[in-house]
Amino acid sequence: MSQDNATILVLGLGNTLLTDEAVGVRVAEHIADLPEAAKLGIRALDGGTMGLTLLVEMEDADAMVVIDAAYLQKPPGTVELFEGERMDHFLRTRGRNPHDIGLDDMLDGLRLRGAVPDRRALVGVQPAALTVGEHMTPAVAEAVPRAAEVVLALVRGWVAQPAS
Repeated sequence: MSQDNATILVLGLGNTLLTDEAVGVRVAEHIADLPEAAKLGIRALDGGTMGLTLLVEMEDADAMVVIDAAYLQKPPGTVELFEGERMDHFLRTRGRNPHDIGLDDMLDGLRLRGAVPDRRALVGVQPAALTVGEHMTPAVAEAVPRAAEVVLALVRGWVAQPAS
């Protein structure tokens, strides 16, 4: 992947009105404010709860990192990286409401169009609470810069190693 022409989508998902569910959006905002992000070819986007409308953004990306609250069965604020097929497996095996349009559904939409980026990852942050509220819990708020660094380290590696 050449840094000069690659589009690396960093997509923060979540609902900013549900405490820790906002973490993906807040990490994307944090990354967008970092000077290094533009140098790495990152386009940080607040994906909020837009669902399938994000397919166009995702389809145009050469690489993609999604950040979201995720049940990791670990202490609140834990940050975990799921890359490539490990991301796909995590999304397929997590529990969710059958009426949800989830990230795995969006990836299936991309698969139908032959547009799933080979370089894709999910950065999950374990929430403490998903109740109504505009402020994240302290443990999850403190995880925002750590999650941003996980994203940047991953993208640095992608930029340094051309895709085959």
